[in-house]
Amino acid sequence: MKRWIPFLKSDPTVAVIRLQGAIASSGRALNDCGLADSIEKAFRSKPTAVALEISSPGGSPVQSSLIASRIRRLADEKEIPVYAFVEDVAASGGYWLATAADEIYIDAGSIVGSIGVISSGFGLTGTLEKIGAERRVYTAGKSKSMLDPFQEEKPADVKRLKGLLDDIHVLFKDHVAARRNGKLSNKDLFTGEIWVGQKSIDVGLADHIGHMVPTMKTRFGEKVKFRRFGQKKSILGRFGAQIIDDAVTGIEERAAYARFGL
Repeated sequence: MKRWIPFLKSDPTVAVIRLQGAIASSGRALNDCGLADSIEKAFRSKPTAVALEISSPGGSPVQSSLIASRIRRLADEKEIPVYAFVEDVAASGGYWLATAADEIYIDAGSIVGSIGVISSGFGLTGTLEKIGAERRVYTAGKSKSMLDPFQEEKPADVKRLKGLLDDIHVLFKDHVAARRNGKLSNKDLFTGEIWVGQKSIDVGLADHIGHMVPTMKTRFGEKVKFRRFGQKKSILGRFGAQIIDDAVTGIEERAAYARFGL
């Protein structure tokens, strides 16, 4: 009733955006396309603040950047404070998402950091010959078949890949340095190392230990209300047409979490 009576003050509201899982451009993973509608609605709901619930081992640097940039743009446009609450892990791209917030809260056991870039794959040289198959690849452009897993690894390809990873790493480091300006310790935080709980606060990657509901009640009062927003599922996903894609994504996601013992 309060919202319809202009002279009565409404209770404060926190829009909660859940960011859980690996980050990738397809499947059930977190990505800007899947989250855009929910993020826009969260900020359009005229909340007192926005809270990000984060548990992500990372993934695509581009999707991480797109999601975080969307949150940051809306926060600045609408002058709404954003708070990140890290649960199990905010590593690599997951930490990139956390830096979209004005303040980062963690649990005493949260894993934070892994500010680096990784590329992994398999070498299947000789596999096709063993089963009597022949691979035929034709290209225009000498780098078009770079890092083909069925061919011998080429030093020039590895050098080129490492150059690409270094370029992305520089972007990641610059982003963290800008968002955590004046908070980072003198320790080299960009080696891919991770920190747990209070240690991540000590090095400047997080601000406080605290959980979402009690922290928001302390800031905005006991009557604060919470509205939840999450990633929108595709129509195909709702009807089970993406079972295989989701299964593959799930395996990759478990592997990503396993890197941190989760």
